[in-house]
Amino acid sequence: MGDQQTLLLLGTAAQQLKERLEASGYITSSWSMEQASQNLQAGGLFSGVLLSDEAIEFCVALRQHYGDNNGPALMLEAHSNNLAARSLCLELGADDFWLADAPPSDLLRRLRQQIQRQQQTAPFNPNLLSLAELVLDQSEKKAFRGNRNLNLTAKEYDLLLVLFKQQGVCVSRKQILEQVWGLAETSEANIIEVYVRYLRRKLEADGEERLIHTVRGHGYCLRSNGAQ
Repeated sequence: MGDQQTLLLLGTAAQQLKERLEASGYITSSWSMEQASQNLQAGGLFSGVLLSDEAIEFCVALRQHYGDNNGPALMLEAHSNNLAARSLCLELGADDFWLADAPPSDLLRRLRQQIQRQQQTAPFNPNLLSLAELVLDQSEKKAFRGNRNLNLTAKEYDLLLVLFKQQGVCVSRKQILEQVWGLAETSEANIIEVYVRYLRRKLEADGEERLIHTVRGHGYCLRSNGAQ
């Protein structure tokens, strides 16, 4: 698989597919129903959502929120491959269904087809910036790493945005001071280091890979060691 795609797994049966999906190259996040209801706007940060029976309500909410040609591909659990399953998908706004007792290859084929279709019809969203499982939403001024809302302060958000806009390139201390604090210089010599430390603490709270790298004597660079 080229660029890794991130899937949201909702419900027990969907979350049981985690290992198989990750072995096929997907990044996965698992939410409780409570997390799903609290973070509806974050659903669009995923390529696809697999929903078990108990997540039907969230399927409807996602489709209503994003419309027919936007947001993630929605895959609903079904127990038989028949007209009733297809009708339920249409009724609830899902793009397709997956059978818990079908071979994994059937799910992967359906999922790939629906993600491709959704990407072809969905409008490009310039407000979303992403690197690996880190996503920054400029319209909401929020950042997520996987299923975690990073709850950034205004200055932390501004610093991450500056680094994101020059992703893979070293951003000098001078550039950071000018673009984040509007200063040519400051008497607080370590202010940048302090905020980089704050950001790293939030970005790496669950032991994830470091994305903000120090370029000694120059500045900082946002990159993933797994990026091609």
